[in-house]
Amino acid sequence: MKNLKRQWKFIVVLIAGAVGLISQFALHSKSLFSIGNLQFPVHAIIIDIIGILMAISLLLEIFHDWKTGRYGVDILAVIAVVSTILIGDVSAEWMILVMMTGGETLEDYATGQANKELRALLDKTPRIANKLVDGKITEVKVDDLQVGDTVLIKPGQQVPVDGQIVKGTSSFDQSSLTGESVPVTKNPGDELMSGSVNGDVAVEMKVTKAAKDSEYQSIVALVKSSQAQPAKFVKMADRYAIPFTVISLIIGGVAWAVSGDATRFAEVMVVASPCPLLIAAPVALVSGMSSMSAHHIIVKSGPTLEKLARAKTFAFDKTGTLTENQLIVDQVVTDDKSFDQKELQSLAASVEQQSSHVIASSLVKATDKDLIHPVTNLKETTAQGVEGDVDGKHVKVGKLSFVAPGHEKLNVTSTAVYVSVDGKFAGYITLKDKMRPESPKTIERLRRQGAEDIMMLTGDHKQVAEKVAKEAGITDVRSELLPSQKIQAIKDVPKHLRPVVITGDGVNDAPSLTAADVGIAMGAKGATAASESADAVIMVNDISKVNDAVAISKHTMKVANIDVLTAIGVVIIIELIAFTGVIPAFWGAILQEVVDMITISLGLLAKTKPSDKQFGLEEK
Repeated sequence: MKNLKRQWKFIVVLIAGAVGLISQFALHSKSLFSIGNLQFPVHAIIIDIIGILMAISLLLEIFHDWKTGRYGVDILAVIAVVSTILIGDVSAEWMILVMMTGGETLEDYATGQANKELRALLDKTPRIANKLVDGKITEVKVDDLQVGDTVLIKPGQQVPVDGQIVKGTSSFDQSSLTGESVPVTKNPGDELMSGSVNGDVAVEMKVTKAAKDSEYQSIVALVKSSQAQPAKFVKMADRYAIPFTVISLIIGGVAWAVSGDATRFAEVMVVASPCPLLIAAPVALVSGMSSMSAHHIIVKSGPTLEKLARAKTFAFDKTGTLTENQLIVDQVVTDDKSFDQKELQSLAASVEQQSSHVIASSLVKATDKDLIHPVTNLKETTAQGVEGDVDGKHVKVGKLSFVAPGHEKLNVTSTAVYVSVDGKFAGYITLKDKMRPESPKTIERLRRQGAEDIMMLTGDHKQVAEKVAKEAGITDVRSELLPSQKIQAIKDVPKHLRPVVITGDGVNDAPSLTAADVGIAMGAKGATAASESADAVIMVNDISKVNDAVAISKHTMKVANIDVLTAIGVVIIIELIAFTGVIPAFWGAILQEVVDMITISLGLLAKTKPSDKQFGLEEK
């Protein structure tokens, strides 16, 4: 709506200029009326009315800004318009109005160009689904699908909501969700994420999540959230607003005093119009947010970029962030010479193969399929373990107190499952978090990008946390923390080591993400409390995207600063030239429009690739 209002202002100014020009020639510059020696030509009256209305509109905006504590540079635009009205330079007045409204329209265009990736994501949102009812296909709105409904997904179609395949096998392109370019084959029983695209074979899917809770729709919701919180880059513009305004008024005032001609003051004020200063930073920020989106990072607001660019402390959760939230077998320790390590793992995995517990599934996944044998007389004891018969042996797997009472003094600090065979303790299997392969490199690159402190905040045991931290290259380890203690750890970071950025993925991370200066959520596996609380969300399962976020932010802020300072420098140079009287007000206004174009072009450079140094790929 705001963009439409700006466009209409621009159109009205153009129409007013055209009508005024026609009336000037049609009426041969005749005055509509006169007061004493003052003449009021038709075209001048039309332009003056538009100019007064625009000035009033700007004054209202300035008044609103002042009430909120902002002191911008719009006052210079009002002075420029009023000055040209008072000296009767209609051409210059109209050109200033074109410059003001045209600059806003150009800014909207630049914002639109920078937002193309975000719009493309919104345009691809699934809207219609093929629901199967008694074997017949019925087209329904995606929002009307209910959990348990059966949906037919034809070749080339998007998966409308999250679900599970019940019939058919096909490959699915998940690149828009995970960033993986290679299609993934899905079979009956496999989960499908909304937004993925079906390959060559039609499949039937049972809906497991409503549209509002599904993967792709959660991403779209995050994008809409980022659009609802536009880049409010008022800090940089306001930082220069007062000195720029004062300098411009001094140059204009001295020019008037030296020349004795008020026209000279108006000529300086025309070129002092602040459009370039107001446009520079927002265009750069929106471009930076767009670049983030192209790298599968959703940033919810502009100030997040500024904080990321200045960040000095980075904190990470352990499980699901530095690690893959998947356990792998670390050690197999036997206590009975009757069994070797391979056989002990084989027996344990065979008994655990039907359990849904994360430790059981991890053990089974880490065991060769040829070593997993059928199990009979399976029995599970809640929160204790499982037991069953494998190859004629009765095997128990689980807690030590369940498997082998009397061995409680055995001290194992890692995550472990214990095994007994035919009532005799046989040994134990330890498991550890699987480190993300990119985690150590991410930490190393963050240091190259300027991080002064990197710490791990986790609720896990000290020994486990320190082992993971050492592998990742982190020396500052805070373990066995409750969510409230994580928040306190963030608050305790001294001022000279701020801003603080924390990255996490779980529900228990949400309070920490909110407490930090910048919270980054690993949101690749769906909408969580973490992603809702975060300032930025990484939409692919890749922690190195934190490096990308920092690099893009640094590049964006560098472009924004250069753009603002360039705009100020160029405008002041033109003001000094106008001081001499060699630039008429009309041509001063045209020069301002040229500066606007240069400013927007520079701002769009934020979409270009950051340097290797900003990515942390070069040694300091």
